Amino acid sequence: MRRRLPWIALVLVVGGALAIGTLDTGGGARSDEERAAHLAAGFRCPTCRGQSVADSDAPAAVAIRSQIDRQIDEGRSDAEIRDYVLSRYPRSEQVPPRSGLAGLVWVLPVAGVVLAVAGLAVGFRRWRVVADRRGASEEDRVLVERARRSS
Repeated sequence: MRRRLPWIALVLVVGGALAIGTLDTGGGARSDEERAAHLAAGFRCPTCRGQSVADSDAPAAVAIRSQIDRQIDEGRSDAEIRDYVLSRYPRSEQVPPRSGLAGLVWVLPVAGVVLAVAGLAVGFRRWRVVADRRGASEEDRVLVERARRSS
């Protein structure tokens, strides 16, 4: 049990870190610029492939960013702004979130690789211990004794 305690602690710490890291706390009060950047990063550019509205310089992305700014100035909530943008620009479906429960999609492959490497390390270590326990057979001892006598 004593040899497994560090591994159990590692699993608990990593599991806790993953659980805490996937929680979306919202970060408290944000400025209007931060809200606009966060909202723009949550939409895909309707004309660009693989870019968010925040990263694109396409005219459609610029228009969506200005709509987001205008909606924020009018005092709308983030949910209202998302609904508005999706109703006006249906091809700007939301980018999958990288936080909250959906954040596990981004974290699980990394955790799988870490666990696989740890498993390999444990397996090789056990393999080496088993090989060391075998020791020399009686036949090996006889050969060594003969070699000692002949020299």
